Amino acid sequence: MTSHLRYLIRASLVAMVLGQAAFAETLVVPPIPHVLRVPAGNIPFLKGHAIGTQNYVCLPSATGFAWTFFAPQATLFITIEFSGRTIQQQITTHFLSPNPNENGTPRPTWQSSVDSSAVWGRSIMSSNDSNFVAPGAIPWLLLQVVGTRTGPTGGSFFTQTTFIHRLNTSGGIAPLAGCSSAADVGAIALVPYTADYFFYKASH
Repeated sequence: MTSHLRYLIRASLVAMVLGQAAFAETLVVPPIPHVLRVPAGNIPFLKGHAIGTQNYVCLPSATGFAWTFFAPQATLFITIEFSGRTIQQQITTHFLSPNPNENGTPRPTWQSSVDSSAVWGRSIMSSNDSNFVAPGAIPWLLLQVVGTRTGPTGGSFFTQTTFIHRLNTSGGIAPLAGCSSAADVGAIALVPYTADYFFYKASH
């Protein structure tokens, strides 16, 4: 890929992301369980499709041993139509990191691939409602923002975020086997998953 083409694709990425932000009302959030409704006064401004893993470690539990969730690891993409081609372009990375606004408390993190701004979220509601969540999929979530940070050059795209939805999930649930004895303690399972993440901001 030539440097000129990379530049054009990156320019298209920036335009696409800013375009989503400018026309937030065009983002269509799918039907969701009532318990996951975002509080009034917030509107979606960005959607990203995540492909990655939900990561578990085998630990002792009250009933013996159990897979324990410890971190997500994913990349979020948007689809760009460019010169007659469909390109899946990275917009965000998703991982666990210390939240500077909570004295380093580990929280799910989303960092912009455009300006390196970041946002940390705390899950406040989840749903396994079978009318919405696919069999074998991790729950849908509503997360409240509990920390933000500008990028190293002052980028602030994600600092406007107030709430985050994790919807349309597939996969990602803990394994059914492999964590049943002391010999398994410390084993790690990286379980593939996909999801759509919707980012919200204040409407005024």
